Amino acid sequence: MITRRVSQRMYLLRPSAEINQILEYCLAEASARFNVKVIAFLVMSNHYHAIVYDPDGKLPAFLERFHKMVAKAVNAHHKRWENLWSNEETCVTRLVTLDDVFDKVVYVLMNPVAAHLVDTVADWPGASSWNLMGRGSKLVKRPKDYFKKTGVMPTTVTLAITPPPGLKGETSAAWLKRVRRQVRLAEHEARTKRRAKKISLVRQKGVLETNPFDAPTTPAPRRKLRPALACKDEQRMVEERASLKGFRTAYRSALALLIKRLPKGDLKGEPKIEFPPGTWRWQKLGVRCGRVRAAA
Repeated sequence: MITRRVSQRMYLLRPSAEINQILEYCLAEASARFNVKVIAFLVMSNHYHAIVYDPDGKLPAFLERFHKMVAKAVNAHHKRWENLWSNEETCVTRLVTLDDVFDKVVYVLMNPVAAHLVDTVADWPGASSWNLMGRGSKLVKRPKDYFKKTGVMPTTVTLAITPPPGLKGETSAAWLKRVRRQVRLAEHEARTKRRAKKISLVRQKGVLETNPFDAPTTPAPRRKLRPALACKDEQRMVEERASLKGFRTAYRSALALLIKRLPKGDLKGEPKIEFPPGTWRWQKLGVRCGRVRAAA
């Protein structure tokens, strides 16, 4: 699960035909380039969530590409030059089981409803996977903002939403039906809560009329946890935490050897130093790293 927020919580991703096109185009291009499968996504006015499957271990490259292209195109659209994304690190959480994936897909889709912006997920005017799930793919034209007509970027890209891999005893259609049913239940719960507390909906019109350069007046959340793992199975979570701790320990040990043994600037030629599987940056710089096995 990926979460990235806009700088100073501004509404620079506020839904519009142009912004939606930019986000869908950049997501489709980056996911195809790095073979990252998109399971679900939804873009709010000042942040986005996505659930993806990364079979080749190229998520860092995918995120770099997607965030860079979105930032350039959205800034060009708004005629601004400052950073689009918040300086805080992108939150990436590994979803351990299919149950965890299911829960987070529902959470992602329910974001605008839970925030009392619209009554149903289908009412949200921003870019999302809701209308694509189970309905094939969508051809997205290259946006006019930032991208040159004669540039190297493709004229059109295909945005595809795929079910999570490894469904056991359940078809993709059945999984999707279960997601939609759970979303409807969550929508009903949110509606009941609004009525009980007399909370007014912003509705589509209010969302679309929001000034992109405004930001929430409520205090920004600070010093919250940034989980690396999400798993409801307590025993499995213990195992996954131990595995993550082992990776971090092995990484620190390899890094200490690299700093100690190699001359400054020389990153190659030391066969005794091997970073654990899953290391990204050092591998790109030519340092020996363990091989990542494709997930089942």
